[in-house]
Amino acid sequence: MSVDTKYWTEARAQGGGRNGLAALKSGMLTVTMTSPEELGGSGAGHNPEELFALGYAACYLGAMRFAAQSEKLGTVPEDATVDAHVGIGPRSDGGFGLKVRLAVRMPGTDRAVVEKIVERGHFICPYSNATQGNIEVETEIL
Repeated sequence: MSVDTKYWTEARAQGGGRNGLAALKSGMLTVTMTSPEELGGSGAGHNPEELFALGYAACYLGAMRFAAQSEKLGTVPEDATVDAHVGIGPRSDGGFGLKVRLAVRMPGTDRAVVEKIVERGHFICPYSNATQGNIEVETEIL
């Protein structure tokens, strides 16, 4: 698969990685990183899973809007939401892995339309494409 890249961004992590600072090179965002309590950290900062959840939720909602409009599938209502739940834990073969559950709400939209938009959103969303075959992603329509 070839990608015709239109945009690049750059971030730097320093310190302990999961316990340190992460910042965009543009200077627009700096985040204090701290492991969650469940993984032995203080939980006083943010962690990569939180940032991944933010990015995936926003990107997937945008991908569903794009799919609905470009493929004339219907309209994604303004009050539509995507909640991204991202979990981390040890893999059975060693190391750590992620699991994702996306909860989609499209109030007032016919379920069959939502199902088609959800499906096409995964085809378009770069997060869904990056995780396909690597991370278990469950999508729930609420």
